[in-house]
Amino acid sequence: MMQKSILIIMAAIVATLSSVAYATPGIATFYTTYTPSACFGNNGQGVMIAAAGDALWDNGAVCGKMFNVKCTGARNAVPHPCTGESVTVKIVDHCPGCPSTIDLSREAFTQIANPVAGIINIDYHQ
Repeated sequence: MMQKSILIIMAAIVATLSSVAYATPGIATFYTTYTPSACFGNNGQGVMIAAAGDALWDNGAVCGKMFNVKCTGARNAVPHPCTGESVTVKIVDHCPGCPSTIDLSREAFTQIANPVAGIINIDYHQ
């Protein structure tokens, strides 16, 4: 019985570590104007959407992919911008030349951070 308990605990630890290991650090900003995009028109995509910066774009291979994004800290003088929440967004556009890895919709950004921050550090994964 003791060995079974230890095995369950070890499996839980490995599962927790593997979810952290797959997160990639990046930068997020947000936009407020929704227009037809590089991947989709603006019909039926909802508001939990994002544009991929050049580093993530990969010639459009990320179009339609879902990413989980979590704020990890400030990139400017705004103290404690993170809400502690995460958000799942669909990549619907390309943001060429953006200073960020992922340019979130304002609604998605607001779920994970104070919009006054404007730019934040993030961890993201598919």
